[in-house]
Amino acid sequence: MDDLQGKKELPERNEELDGIDNTDDVVNISEEEEIDEDISETHSNYVIPKIADKPAKYNLAGMYQNWFLDYASYVILERAVPNIYDGLKPVQRRILHSMKRLDDGRYIKVANIVGHTMQFHPHGDASIGDALVQLGQKDLLIDCQGNWGNILTGDGAAAPRYIEARLSKFALDTVFNPKTTEWKLSYDGRNKEPITLPVKFPLLLAQGGEGIAVGLNSKILPHNFNELIDACIAHLKDEEFELYPDFQTGGAIDVSRYNDGERGGSVKVRATINKVDNRTLAITEIPFGTNTSKLIDSILRAVDKGKIKIRKVDDNTSAEVEILVHLQPGTSSDKAIDALYAFTDCEISISPNCCVIHDNKPRFMNVSDMLRISCDHTKDLLELELQIQKGELEEQFFFTSLEKIFIENRIYKDKGFEESDSPDKAVAHIDKRLEPFKKDLIREVNKEDILKLLEIKMMRITKFDSDKADDILINLQKKIKDVQYQLDNIVDYTIFWYEGLKNKYGKDYPRLTEIRNFETIVATKVIEANEKLYVNYEEGFIGTGLRKDEFVCNCSHLDDIIIFFKDGTYKVVKVADKVFVGKNILYLNVFKRNDKRMVYNVVYRHGRSGPFYLKRFSVGGITRDREYDLTQGKEGSKIIYFTANPNAEAEIIRVTLKPKPRLTKLVFEKDFSDIAIKGRQARGNILTKNDVYKIVLKQRGASTLGGREVWFDSDVLRLNYDKRGDYLGEFHSDDQILVIYSTGEYYMTNFELTNHFEKNILVIEKYDPDKIWSLVLFDADQQYYYLKRFQLEATQKPQNILGDNPESQLILLSDQDFPRFEVVFGGNDAHRKTLEIDAEEFIAVKGFRARGKRLTTYEVETINELEPLRFKEPVENYTSNAQEETEEDLIGGDENGDDENPEQQAKETKQAKQAKQQAPDLKPEKKSEKTGKEQQKNVKKPSEEEQTDAGKIIDDITGQMTLF
Repeated sequence: MDDLQGKKELPERNEELDGIDNTDDVVNISEEEEIDEDISETHSNYVIPKIADKPAKYNLAGMYQNWFLDYASYVILERAVPNIYDGLKPVQRRILHSMKRLDDGRYIKVANIVGHTMQFHPHGDASIGDALVQLGQKDLLIDCQGNWGNILTGDGAAAPRYIEARLSKFALDTVFNPKTTEWKLSYDGRNKEPITLPVKFPLLLAQGGEGIAVGLNSKILPHNFNELIDACIAHLKDEEFELYPDFQTGGAIDVSRYNDGERGGSVKVRATINKVDNRTLAITEIPFGTNTSKLIDSILRAVDKGKIKIRKVDDNTSAEVEILVHLQPGTSSDKAIDALYAFTDCEISISPNCCVIHDNKPRFMNVSDMLRISCDHTKDLLELELQIQKGELEEQFFFTSLEKIFIENRIYKDKGFEESDSPDKAVAHIDKRLEPFKKDLIREVNKEDILKLLEIKMMRITKFDSDKADDILINLQKKIKDVQYQLDNIVDYTIFWYEGLKNKYGKDYPRLTEIRNFETIVATKVIEANEKLYVNYEEGFIGTGLRKDEFVCNCSHLDDIIIFFKDGTYKVVKVADKVFVGKNILYLNVFKRNDKRMVYNVVYRHGRSGPFYLKRFSVGGITRDREYDLTQGKEGSKIIYFTANPNAEAEIIRVTLKPKPRLTKLVFEKDFSDIAIKGRQARGNILTKNDVYKIVLKQRGASTLGGREVWFDSDVLRLNYDKRGDYLGEFHSDDQILVIYSTGEYYMTNFELTNHFEKNILVIEKYDPDKIWSLVLFDADQQYYYLKRFQLEATQKPQNILGDNPESQLILLSDQDFPRFEVVFGGNDAHRKTLEIDAEEFIAVKGFRARGKRLTTYEVETINELEPLRFKEPVENYTSNAQEETEEDLIGGDENGDDENPEQQAKETKQAKQAKQQAPDLKPEKKSEKTGKEQQKNVKKPSEEEQTDAGKIIDDITGQMTLF
């Protein structure tokens, strides 16, 4: 028991783990600190043994101190975490070392490689085989032959006895150099293995890496080969650079929160989904870290939960991904794409964690620091190689000079040399004879140099050529000078090294993952309304399980429901199978948060005998399950009239009052469009202070908010109403958006926010059926350039303005009224004068399917659009006398000046204003047509001679006969 009152010693920190960053939060208790504890009878009598005790390692505390920390250190340093300098884990390094020892240029059985690697790796053939397959699938260091599996489908590789591998040319160029490699003994002491391989490339960032150790993990995303080299060159030039991941599986990535690969950052990765037709979607690229099997499983789970309406899924993946998703009839393809991103693995989030072994300790760092360290290490390796090369050249120069002196001075024929009875005397004699020449040599002569002279064969001496030896010395001096120049300019030499790698291998590694910003997909907006909402008005219950009660609307399990009661209160609740909300339900429906176009028109009575108020309001964001009041909260208030208007429609109501003395006007009308839309807490306008008998709808009205203002954000390729991106205009219900791609494909679509667009958009704007387009194209069938003018037909089915041949190219597309183009000739026709063409005079307006008119038969270098010389005349904004008279009739009212119905007069005045605003839009079209005819009349017709001369001129320039 005396020991219980003593000190409790804590295990010392393992020195190998001292380098772990961000571990300062751990509370360290010094050995000198005493921990006093009152030990009751219920406490354990176990005492942590002292380190000096021999049996300590056999107790629990000793096991953790002596064994567990050693195990943790070993897993971190020797198993799971890659090294910053060569970017490899130990098993990967040993595999590459074994393949280098076996390399003879031919393919080697993987089973043979695995067996050979077991000389260096003591953890069995399974771990070696898996690591080798993973290296081979990265398609950088290993040249594979046979079935190595498929990263797209998740299929495994064939057995090691069936597949073969060899080192790639890139690996041989960048990974190995025994002269600059540091070595250590293998685990059994029989062989030597590299501590790190002298990799002269940021291999870890190119391949990526992932590992789970004890207490930490590492997840480094792969990056693009060419971008890594560009970043290395930028670092060597002291320039800024940015690096973002690039995946073999392609897809798209949002790097807005990448945070340079540090802990806490994340990236979103999406599959590439294209529309085959309105009922079929094609997934052609998948997110990194998943495969087609996992992706299809996630889609089927979403279908089972009713989040997406899909008829079937076909997987046609082989060398490339092709997953066909067949939608159910009536399902929006754009909405289905958003739902796939929201509810399946078509979009995933990846959190990088750059943990590496640096100076034999685990370190957390960012991608930029990793690249700088790797780049500086490459520079040091190249410098070391040059120094070794220079030393070898100097040694060769030294011995060639020594050999020349030895042979030319015929030292081997000296009497003292020939009579030497021991090697030491011969060496001493040669050393004495070389004394006059030592000052001309680049270093001191030692005994080993003289012994090498003694090993020269007589045949070499008899065939020695002094002039040839001088040439060799001159050539060696030149090489030494070149190497020294490279050493003096080591940064430029390193840049040249990287540029050589890019020129040799860069074309094989284009960027596969598109970098773009992703819009936020709101799940409630894209989930399918697969539930039905019912209400029991008598008992006050709502829910999706009340199938015997009254149907309200379709909804999803993610939706919120807004409920208005007759007393003027309202609240928002979550969709449930059955929930009690209260009796006296007036209205309920799916609630769309922050929908400013949903406007409620209400007439309510303030208290039991107060005035009647009229108000229009919208409901933005509110707290779920909290009760609100649209009246002023006085007891006895109730709603008399209520409508919900999804597009802020304003109706006209007829109000009938209860008769009472001196009340002559019992019926009047009120237009809700005269009432401003305010917040839900606004009191409203007084409708009447008299008692109301009834209120009925007289006439439904139009929206009072006008059309929707729509913008297109080119960063996320989506429409929005939030003034982000390019303004497309104000859209009404019948308006459409025109989309033209650089491939010549065009179509019309609505202005729903769920619409998806491809990245190669050439034109996106509000569709104008009267707009004339001028197109310059290269016709792949005729192999000539053509010009045509046309108006686009309204169609939601994609059409191509270039024709049926997919090889045809769109050169220029203009919507100018009077466009002009210049044709610059090249090749054998470069001497010809530039041809300027007025499109309106060159060709008439035809259908978009027409081929057009050929521009020239000569060889063309470029075609450019010129500034137009003519512009459309501005249309005057005026109204005729007849319209003014009509307006007076609308505004004038009763000749007797009867003003008994001011509401009716206000209504008629508003209608007159609307007619006046619409009147100018009717007249200019007629005037425009007239102006066009007058222009045609004023055009002077050329004489026949002028026509003939003009035709000859055009024939000479274009090289073709005039058709008109």
